[in-house]
Amino acid sequence: MIGLELELEYPDESTARAVMEALGPDNDGYVESRLEGSRLVLTMSAPTSGTMKNTSDDLMACIKIAEETIGLAPR
Repeated sequence: MIGLELELEYPDESTARAVMEALGPDNDGYVESRLEGSRLVLTMSAPTSGTMKNTSDDLMACIKIAEETIGLAPR
């Protein structure tokens, strides 16, 4: 198994929670998430590097959309 943990820092806990909640439906069963104050920690595992790449690529696209939606990232 290959593991990956991403830590994303946001201005405050409510922003981190908003991103986490936006990611929830799409990541259920694939990515575990938790809040540590204003930090969102995302953990995933996959049996192969190809699967990990696909999962992480999808996750990063979803993060970008979530951040754009709440006004953190440029569109």
